Amino acid sequence: MLEQGSRLVDFLSMDSETDSLELASKALCATARLCHERGWVPATSGNFSVREGGRVLVTASGLDKGALTADGLLEVDLEGRGAAGAAKPSAEVGLHLAIYRKRPEARAILHVHSVWSTLISGRFAATGYVTLEGYEIEKALSGVTTHKHEERVQILPNSQDYGVLAGQMTELLVRSPRLHAVLLSRHGVYTWGSSVAEAQRHLEALEFLFEVEWRRLTGGQP
Repeated sequence: MLEQGSRLVDFLSMDSETDSLELASKALCATARLCHERGWVPATSGNFSVREGGRVLVTASGLDKGALTADGLLEVDLEGRGAAGAAKPSAEVGLHLAIYRKRPEARAILHVHSVWSTLISGRFAATGYVTLEGYEIEKALSGVTTHKHEERVQILPNSQDYGVLAGQMTELLVRSPRLHAVLLSRHGVYTWGSSVAEAQRHLEALEFLFEVEWRRLTGGQP
């Protein structure tokens, strides 16, 4: 009886996990379409994912994010295994998995190729980070309660070797446990959250901050 009860608990747990993942995937697709409307994922750029337990749904490679549906999400485990067939997950899936492994609280990851993240990551690539400080909207970032907060968004050099990038991402997340996002130089930004809604809130706040900071720097404002 004990073994049968254990199996029932496992079955119910898997069923609940599947329901949660399906709801998260719908929210993720809606967020992806919003990002497309705002011009943050031009052409077929960007990639998105959600996680429940050891199951990850990540966007397939080469999709128009403005028309993303659940059919465009492929399931892999935290080691990247599971995707089969003609469709392939985004080439950057390793970076998503690195974030999930080092940020177990993360349930959604958004990666966009926006104008402002591309520009500002290139400008500060040699410094290795962008400092955002004194802005009220920083309080949209999880755990931040004051505009006096200094947010240092770290920058990794861009590379087509995503295995190397995933390793660098892992090292960075270990060194900097309070990060809300990571930039890739002249490429875009990765951010995450405990839900799709939180990840979207982080992305919207960061995009606003990147634009404001770029305009301030290039316009000669204090």
